[in-house]
Amino acid sequence: MDWQQEAERRKEELLSELQELIAIPSVLSEDGNPGAPYGKEVRKALDWFLEKGDRAGFQVKNVDNVAGHLETGEGTELLGILGHVDVVPAGDGWTKDPFGGEIADGKLFGRGAIDDKGPTIAAWMALKMVKDAGFDFKRRVRLIIGTDEESGFRCVERYFQTEEMPDIGFAPDADFPIINAEKGIADIKYSLTSGDSGELLEFTSGERTNMVPDRAMATVALPFDAIDSAFREFCEAEDLSGDCQQQANGAVLTLYGKSAHAMEPDAGVNAGILLAKFLQDRVTQDGAAFTRFIAHYFGGDSRGRKLGLDYTDEASGDTTFNAGIMRYKAGERADVRVSMRYSVSCPFDEWMAGHELEGVKVDIVSNSRPHHVDADDPFIQTLQQAYEKQTGEHAELLAIGGGTYARVLDKGVAFGMLFPGEPDVAHQADEFVDIDNLIKATAIYAEAIYQLACK
Repeated sequence: MDWQQEAERRKEELLSELQELIAIPSVLSEDGNPGAPYGKEVRKALDWFLEKGDRAGFQVKNVDNVAGHLETGEGTELLGILGHVDVVPAGDGWTKDPFGGEIADGKLFGRGAIDDKGPTIAAWMALKMVKDAGFDFKRRVRLIIGTDEESGFRCVERYFQTEEMPDIGFAPDADFPIINAEKGIADIKYSLTSGDSGELLEFTSGERTNMVPDRAMATVALPFDAIDSAFREFCEAEDLSGDCQQQANGAVLTLYGKSAHAMEPDAGVNAGILLAKFLQDRVTQDGAAFTRFIAHYFGGDSRGRKLGLDYTDEASGDTTFNAGIMRYKAGERADVRVSMRYSVSCPFDEWMAGHELEGVKVDIVSNSRPHHVDADDPFIQTLQQAYEKQTGEHAELLAIGGGTYARVLDKGVAFGMLFPGEPDVAHQADEFVDIDNLIKATAIYAEAIYQLACK
């Protein structure tokens, strides 16, 4: 079967379905609705997939409105394909409608185009292609749809409380060729004292630990003319965009950076760190301690050297740190939430047991252990064969700092769909998927499904 030719034939259907899914602004919203635990738009995106599966003759199941699956095939063993329909907030800086699905210059734009609606649609189309080709399935294949990947994997944790664990599986939510090692991901909270005096009244930056914050705001009780002039000079020197607005007791500063995925903080420009750098010598007391903490420990250092937590290994590379959420309110709170992506061999428990900073409370909010599948496993070798057959390129094994659904599987890997050399625009403004590569990924997934489930 020429899967590339078949994927090309279904191009219009592929793009149309992706546009439909992108049009659903499925950003996390926890408003207490039991019928939509992560928000009505997220539930709508889940329902969209389940309805597509039902109409196409798949067995479908909704699990507590937080996850679901579409299944086809026969056999006792199960191949799982895990994608997600939730997306991070659109953020600032878009030149396209983030939920418009606009096509231009061979690309389809929208939040989720590459993370993870585009890859999930590619896997869905591939599964339909194999099913429609009439091959006999020796394994069942289940496309599992999650709705909380960007905020903690609660969806798949609930799903696997009652549903079958696949014997093998892959998540189309990272890079090609094959990612068989994922770093550990820990959410670390640093809390400082927040008094009710001093010039810093409020500081806000970031909404998610897994994103480099692209905006930061601070309210300060400082003379407007002086702070406005200094802020303009700072923005010019740092080549940044910012704004200073006068208010009764001082000024509100807004600074803009560049969003990026937390697995490589240096790919973005952290607005919170830079605003802290500007303020650290202009405010006093607890506000100064808060901003100096951020500027000192995270300014120009995404590898934890100043924290004393720098670590690297050959299997997975550097441990990284992203200060993703920063909050200060005079008299109420002063804390920084950090996404720590730690190397596969890092002695996390030992290190964190001895991790202390003077005047700072350190809490581990969550911790997802590293994940690894041996390179000699026949499952890995089959995926390599599928990739190499469809691309003609060598399928080397990779390690990443991102976390995919592969880590919740007993034997799972991340498999595409970002090709080598492609820019990673996940979580960034004007996120897009290259249309030719979307079609090629569909062919690769079809080949993989065929080899794993039908041969």
